[in-house]
Amino acid sequence: MRRRRLLVASFAAIVLVSVAALLLLPPVLKRPSPAAAWPTESWQTSTPEEQGLDSVKLAEGLQALANQGVPLDSVLVVRNGAMVLDASFYPYNSTSPHRLASVTKSVMTTLIAIAADQGKLDLDAPMLSFFPDRTIANLDARKEHITVRHLTGMVNGYQSGCIGKDEQTLDAMRSQPDWVQAALDRPMVLEPGVRFCYDSPGMHLLSAILQQATGMTALDFARQYLFEPLGIHQAVWRHDPQGFSRGWGDLYLAPGDAARIGFLWLNHGVWDGKPIVSADWVEESVEAQTEAGSDDYGYGWWVGSDSYYALGRGGQRISINPPLNAVVVTTGLGLDYDDVARVLLSALTDEGNPLPPNPDGLAQLQAMVASLAAAPPPQPVPSLPETARTVSDKVYVFEPNAAGVETMRFEFNDSAVATLHILLSDNEEMFAWPIGLDGVYRLTSTGEAVRGSWTGPLAFVFELTEFGEYADMRYEVRFEGDRMLLTAPALALSLEGRLQAP
Repeated sequence: MRRRRLLVASFAAIVLVSVAALLLLPPVLKRPSPAAAWPTESWQTSTPEEQGLDSVKLAEGLQALANQGVPLDSVLVVRNGAMVLDASFYPYNSTSPHRLASVTKSVMTTLIAIAADQGKLDLDAPMLSFFPDRTIANLDARKEHITVRHLTGMVNGYQSGCIGKDEQTLDAMRSQPDWVQAALDRPMVLEPGVRFCYDSPGMHLLSAILQQATGMTALDFARQYLFEPLGIHQAVWRHDPQGFSRGWGDLYLAPGDAARIGFLWLNHGVWDGKPIVSADWVEESVEAQTEAGSDDYGYGWWVGSDSYYALGRGGQRISINPPLNAVVVTTGLGLDYDDVARVLLSALTDEGNPLPPNPDGLAQLQAMVASLAAAPPPQPVPSLPETARTVSDKVYVFEPNAAGVETMRFEFNDSAVATLHILLSDNEEMFAWPIGLDGVYRLTSTGEAVRGSWTGPLAFVFELTEFGEYADMRYEVRFEGDRMLLTAPALALSLEGRLQAP
């Protein structure tokens, strides 16, 4: 396997470290990374200069990213156990959960490893042993040879679109009523273990395996054995029609919480003296198990030369750099990590020593971070039409639909914020989304920002930004008698809801 690569897409590899120093470094996970203070309750903060970074260059770099229109939602840097930078770009605020897309896969394999540590499953057990009550199509010897470990390493041998067409494979699974069954039924094309193939349905099978082995959904298991021990208290993880957490994606965490997972890996699976996941698994998971393109792949983690990372569509990323004792988390909507990496490279002027204090530079950076996160001034809220008072708190019920909308209820109360209560078919709980009526987005607890306005006596429009997925989706709502007509032209969506009978 290739043990050294150029890793421009990682904070580690772009730092100008001498060749001699690199040759003297121990293996990636053998370098000690003691924590000055464990961030279970909150992250310890540090000035950039204390960690060898230049505040002025960070400020200038963030301004350049904004000027260039780089679609960043946030960038967070932890070095030597302290948070050096936590910048978010309006309308996102880094205290809110963000969709992490396929970063979820790294969390999913972590949960599998924890369950294995607990003796609840065997990594080398046949996949099919966890589904004894299912009749599985296209069954052959190759499928019988698939193990849990094969699934974690994306070498399961299933027919799949792989890295270029994984979304098509995923869509085919999601088009079926039972996603786990659809993932299991696919034909085989290779003996397991032969070749890497990026395969989201295979990761979803890990969620079903975990639930079968532990009796807990992946989300519930994560809360008890991973999130709570690390101080992660705010997590959203959507599930499939049968209630299995989506093993390939759709986990929402705030950047600071995502950084906690990176920090756990940086510290070899130990958190404040307590093992959370075995050091052996941590080491194996970020060792190149198979070639996967420009970088290698371990067990749920992408592996570079001196760093490794969890990667999700749109620029969601947890990068861990043991030689620099650093974790970098980015979120966005289609960003190129190289753009962020260049800013960090420019700012890291001394990787081994603190820089002299620079109060003026720090103030410049703090002002820049504040300006990037600042909302525009609120606008006056027009008087609500009579329809708003008529429909407020009324429940509208929708027939089964592709969007998964079951019920909707608006609250309008003459304030600058309305509330949309929406029940989706793939969630047990009803979401309550605040909607800014003054031109300012309001953040939801589930990774969205929403604002809206009445455009006529019967028509209400709201704009929704779902962080990490869509940008500025426009939904048009029209009330006609006992009907609510919901359309989203960009999504070719048109739904009709009926007033719920008393």
